[in-house]
Amino acid sequence: MASQLIRDWVGINTFATATQTKLLELLGKLKQEDVSTLTILVMGKGGVGKSSTVNSIIGERAVTVSPFQSEGPRPVIVSRSRAGFTLNIIDTPGLIEGGYVNDQALEIIKRFLLNKTIDILLYVDRLDAYRVDNLDKQIVKAITDSFGKGIWNRALVVLTHAQLSPPDGLPYEDFYSKRSEALLKVVRMGAGLKKHDKQDFAIPVVLVENSGRCNKNESDEKVLPNGTAWIPHLVKTITEVVLNGSQSIVVDKKLIEGPNPNERGKFLIPLIFALQYFFVIKPIERAIKNDIAKESRPSWEMRDTGVGSRKF
Repeated sequence: MASQLIRDWVGINTFATATQTKLLELLGKLKQEDVSTLTILVMGKGGVGKSSTVNSIIGERAVTVSPFQSEGPRPVIVSRSRAGFTLNIIDTPGLIEGGYVNDQALEIIKRFLLNKTIDILLYVDRLDAYRVDNLDKQIVKAITDSFGKGIWNRALVVLTHAQLSPPDGLPYEDFYSKRSEALLKVVRMGAGLKKHDKQDFAIPVVLVENSGRCNKNESDEKVLPNGTAWIPHLVKTITEVVLNGSQSIVVDKKLIEGPNPNERGKFLIPLIFALQYFFVIKPIERAIKNDIAKESRPSWEMRDTGVGSRKF
């Protein structure tokens, strides 16, 4: 991160006063725990609101967003500093191309993250995408294969487009609960999380509304239909995950490239040689000695023994 341009976090001043106060309290809580730098990785399908969420957190148009243009082909890192605290947010291209996981995009993301530390993963989808399918599972599996299962212990599921009226008159909280559980089920399957992992990998779900039509409360904070001021709630949830005792993900060369096949199983070589010696070579040696001992002596060895010789 040393070469990354870090600007003053002036965008925080655009938030409502109540939101600013809450955010500064949360940042102060992190600093008390010796966390002065936070790096957030934002991933998901294209068109779900990843870049808009980055801009909403920063409080300024830090990443270009246009409904008429496709996403950029490369990740973008936005760094802001406030009162000795540095926030890095990494926006990434969508992971789907032509109905399949875009391996090339994933490879570009991994190379971009080399030698960086990921503190939080925001896995972004839409609240109004009512169904989940095998493609969602493939995306989660691709992320897990790239960064390890442990990244889900540092993850939040973020559902955008949360300013909606649920279909069929379903209560908002019921719709949110059903949508969240359906997506979390796919995340657990794609990440290969077993039943005993669920406690360790309790992935929180946070709602987001990035559009200008988001309602506001009496304190001028952006609120969801359930009354939650979503920006401080998102940052609060991020803070809780950061302080949950799990380890950040260090993206090194070994993580990106996987284990060296030439190194795989090297520690077993001495054991294999020992087994071969005691269970293959030694039995063969014993068998050869036994065969030699049992073999009858040939007639030419008997010439000088005097047995059967004539007297002249």
